[in-house]
Amino acid sequence: MDAEPGLTPPLPDEALDGALEAIADFVDIKSPFTSATPVGSPSWRRAATAMGLGSATATHVRRAGLLHDLGRLGVSNAVWDKTAELSAAELERVRLHPYLTQRMLASSPGLAEYGATASQHHERLDGSGYPRGAGQASFTPSGRVLAAADAYHAKLEPRPHRGALTPAEAGAWLRAEVRQGRQDGDAVDAVLEAAGHRVRRRKEWPSGLTAREVDVLRLLARGMTNNEIAEALVISPKTADHHIEHIYAKIGVNNRARASLYAVQHGLMDDPAKLG
Repeated sequence: MDAEPGLTPPLPDEALDGALEAIADFVDIKSPFTSATPVGSPSWRRAATAMGLGSATATHVRRAGLLHDLGRLGVSNAVWDKTAELSAAELERVRLHPYLTQRMLASSPGLAEYGATASQHHERLDGSGYPRGAGQASFTPSGRVLAAADAYHAKLEPRPHRGALTPAEAGAWLRAEVRQGRQDGDAVDAVLEAAGHRVRRRKEWPSGLTAREVDVLRLLARGMTNNEIAEALVISPKTADHHIEHIYAKIGVNNRARASLYAVQHGLMDDPAKLG
């Protein structure tokens, strides 16, 4: 007990990133099927930036990405490396690993916020994901980027029951997931763009607003409350609040009246965008 070191000062950003990369490497070497995973490939940060989430959120996504599979350590390699079909109990254990990631990180006040995002990397828009089957309402933009990036990169790796896909095959598979309503289209485009794929040209909105932020701004300008906006866009009120905060920061306003004026002055009310 006397030999136990005392608490050390908090790590600065650069040192924290290095520590998280070391954790990611440690998790990856657990199995020969993930030991070749290059840290941050495709780049979670570049993907989040391409989606227009902002620098601070992009950094958050990258750190959550480095930690997202920490819960794999709580599942035996006899399960991860099994070539035969998994039993129901083994499959349930696999589906639990994102939850384990969140629980492991929840014990650290400095890492808990990353765990909340990391635990979403197997969630899907239609509620078919795990561990919670959350669906759109509580599937955050950061979580959507991480889910798309994890799904894409997993297809590039071999698994006990299949070989690795080529980047073109993985990209085509991920786009099919969008068509089937499981993955977010903007997040998938951002991930594929970060990985070097050609993607459809997205409309450029003023002040770096994303398409979803423009949707929120239009409803805001029409006098909807935050809860009404959340209901109209099938998102959680908390996500709507985050979008509004990002909108205010990007367009340089601090209230609804000025945000509404901005929307009118920039012609955003004249463009009937899809609100889903």
